[in-house]
Amino acid sequence: MRVKTDVLGVLYDNVTMQEALERGAALLEADAPAYCVTPNAEMAYEALHDEAFRAVLNGASLVLPDGAGVVLGAKILKTPLKQKVAGIEFAQNLLPILEETGKHLFLLGSKPGVAELAAEKMLQKHPKLCVCGTMDGYFKDDSEAVARINEARADVVFVCLGAPKQEYFMQKHAPELNVHLMIGLGGTLDGIAGTVKRAPRWMIRLQLEWLYRLIKQPSRLGRMMRLPKFVFAAIKKRMKG
Repeated sequence: MRVKTDVLGVLYDNVTMQEALERGAALLEADAPAYCVTPNAEMAYEALHDEAFRAVLNGASLVLPDGAGVVLGAKILKTPLKQKVAGIEFAQNLLPILEETGKHLFLLGSKPGVAELAAEKMLQKHPKLCVCGTMDGYFKDDSEAVARINEARADVVFVCLGAPKQEYFMQKHAPELNVHLMIGLGGTLDGIAGTVKRAPRWMIRLQLEWLYRLIKQPSRLGRMMRLPKFVFAAIKKRMKG
């Protein structure tokens, strides 16, 4: 059994990107369906105050630290994580593995047309990749999405419904989905499709991607305030010992 790193109640896998990919590849070959979550500081702060959400995150087979805020919080608590493992980068780095192994990928979520555009972008770089189906995130009944995924005979599903909807979807429907791995990836399809631009590389390198998002979407301010609140909660816990 792997030892997890507890960061304010969320049990992260303390892995590098390469180690995360190796574990993802192993889950692809396992018999039982698994799901992977990528909680950033916003999600982790929500989980701090929501026991049910925290349980869903901690029930995942792979919990990746998506965000500089999580890494900073872990450092403050003296339980350092090896590095940030951004969900979009994990997904993109997984594509060559899917292409090589012939696994079928289903893209679920975002606005109509975005998943199809993301699939086109993926196939430009990975022409042998099998994208077996797409579906936008505006379905009213989960059973419709479950049926579509099973009909497509998907091995992997990128679930991009936003948190916490995507995490509850994966946890609830894992038993009835004939897949190997589901990954909760938020706005990843928009990033891959290019409908939402990622921060410049220098901002990502300086851990300022959150600032770029805030500049581009000022309406995110309320959500973004969870990041400093998360860091403050880590400081508070450290001071209490």
